[in-house]
Order: sequence, then C-alpha cells, then structure tokens
Amino acid sequence: MHIAFNGWFWNQPHVGSGQYLRHLLPALRAVAPDLQMTLVLPDHIRTFDGLPPDVSIAHAPTRFKGHLGKVWFEQRAYPAVVRRVQADIAHVPYWGPPFNTKPARLVTSVLDIIPLTLPAYRGGVRAKLYTSMVAAAAQGSAHVLTLSEASKTDIVERLHIPAEKVTVTYLAADERFHPKVGREGDEAVRRKYDLPDDFVLCVSGFDIRKNVNMLLLAWTYVGPSVGQQMPLVLAGRQPQWGTPRFPDLPDYAKKLDIERFLMWLGEFDEADKPALYRLAKAVVFPSRYEGFGLPPLEAMACGTPVIACDVSSIPEVTGEAAYLVPPDDARAMGAAILAVVVQDDLHQHLANAGLGQASLFSWRKTAQRTLDVYQQVMEA
Repeated sequence: MHIAFNGWFWNQPHVGSGQYLRHLLPALRAVAPDLQMTLVLPDHIRTFDGLPPDVSIAHAPTRFKGHLGKVWFEQRAYPAVVRRVQADIAHVPYWGPPFNTKPARLVTSVLDIIPLTLPAYRGGVRAKLYTSMVAAAAQGSAHVLTLSEASKTDIVERLHIPAEKVTVTYLAADERFHPKVGREGDEAVRRKYDLPDDFVLCVSGFDIRKNVNMLLLAWTYVGPSVGQQMPLVLAGRQPQWGTPRFPDLPDYAKKLDIERFLMWLGEFDEADKPALYRLAKAVVFPSRYEGFGLPPLEAMACGTPVIACDVSSIPEVTGEAAYLVPPDDARAMGAAILAVVVQDDLHQHLANAGLGQASLFSWRKTAQRTLDVYQQVMEA
C-alpha cells in the first residue's frame, strides 16, 4: 500500500496542520514498517528535518505565489504527482482536498471547519469561494479523518458527509511534555523570560475564538486576591490589535484596571513550552471552539492543573481531569482559578488526574487508527 501525503505545511511545524503531519508520519512508520510513503512538497520546500526513514520525497511546481500558489498545488500539482508516483491513497492532512486524485483514493483530514461554524472567520469573497471549493471536494473523499467527536458532528451536519465515512483519530502530547523530562532546564527558562516564582499561564492565540477577553474579565476576580504574587502570564505572538478578529485586549485590560496583574510574554521558543507548563501553578485555556485542543493535553502531560471551558472538543480531551466552566461565565472562571491555585488538595488532585488522562492519548493509537482507515478504503 502506497500513501502520498500533501506536504504543503511540512515546513510550518508550529501550525496545527504541520504538527499533525510531522507526528503522523513517524508514528505510521512505527506501526507499519513496510508501508510505502511519499511526501509531496511544493518546490519552495527544500528542508526535510524530522522526516522518518524510507519516506520518499517528490516535488511539485507551484507556478504562482501566495494563496493562488497554494490552490494550484492542492488542485493541480499535488494530484499530478500522486498519479506519477502511482500511489494507492492520496492523504491530504488538512481541509484542502483536490477534486480529483483518480485512480488513487482520497483520504482527507478535516481538523476543524471553523469557517463554517463561526461567522467571524468566513472572510471575504475569496475566502468564501475557497471554503465552498474544499467543502465540495471533501464530499468526494473516500474517507474523512477528524480529531474529535465534536468535530465529527460538525462535519456530518455542515458538510453532509455520512457518519460512517468519518473516523475520529485523537491527537496526543509529544513525549517532551512530561513532568520530569528536561526539567533540569526549567529554571533557565524562568530566567530567560523573567518569570515570577508563581504564575498562572495562558498559551493561546488572541483571536476572538480563543475567548481571552473572558479570561481577562475573570481576572478582575482573581487579580485583587492573588494577582500581585501570582500574575496571569499571556504567552503567544501578539497580533495587530483592534481588528474584528483581534479585539484590542491590552486596551481592554487597561479598562478593567488589571494591567498590574498581567504579564504579556509574547512569542516564545517552541522548545521552551514544556518548561513554561511545568513552571506554571495552573494553565487556563478559555477557548470556545477547538477541533481538538492540544494545549490542555500538553499541560496535563506536564503535571500542571488545567482550567478550561466545557465546549466543543475540550471535554473529550480533558475528561474529568480539568476544572471546566461555561465559556461566557467569567465569575465561574475566576472562582475556578482561585480554587485551583489556593486549595492544595484540589491542585494535587487535578495534577494527578491530568497525568492519567494524558496517558490515554498516544500517537501510536492515532497512527494505528489511521492505518485501519487506509486498509478499509483499499478494501471498499
């Protein structure tokens, strides 16, 4: 069996689709040593770090730059290479499938369908046309993979794909997210970012879906109690503030009079993320919609208690091991944070439960489930 993967996001390891692909290929090689795999790359990608052994590389010309180049690669260049290498299955690991990969069968990983579920993310005319195109193409897939039962429900309802053609393959935290692996370097990370002894951490983007504005409002209840000794550290690259998708959160914090209780960490080195989780007293993840939601799982794998919202895929990921609150209840969020950081027994309970929950997920399971789908598609 020969699988040809769309590798458009290979050189973007910090983007969800890039992370997914870079973890999936080594995991597939581990569970299926004889599986033939080809990674199809646009011609501008010439670095192959992290590629597992015996995975072939095939380049395809993009011809155009920017968004048009991406669409050309997805719809013309990638399918042409799939046919050239005579792959049995064309696997597109993100929501960007081509209309035709024949004679290869098409498997599409739809990580989420945010543009269809959240109006603010639908964009302009060009974005809407692209969404309509890939939605129609996904319907022609032999099978669709997704990351949670919540996403599967959205796909069945919004893309009108039969439930039996959609399989959930959960993600997992990388092995470096661990209570002790690499812990000897944690204090160096603390000094690098000038972090206090105690802090609550939020690792997030700042678009409206991430719901950080609700967390800031919740901090009006937390800050006066513990904020001077235990600030909220907001980690992540800051956008251009003051747009419909990125409201001006620093200005909002100023209006709430909680600036003195906050630390805007900004963009950080990905290699430092496990240490940031381990150093934090607790991790807060206020997002209101996720295809999977990897940060809570990563934090739990590090042994750090998690407070999050009980929406979309988050309850599937955290199980009973996190303190979940409604996504619009800032008072409940504030109370949850205070309870976790002040009550030692609750803090320890969530830390232990999180380690157990995180252990239920593994990339080996993801790969085996994916391989089962490949075999099912070939037998159909």
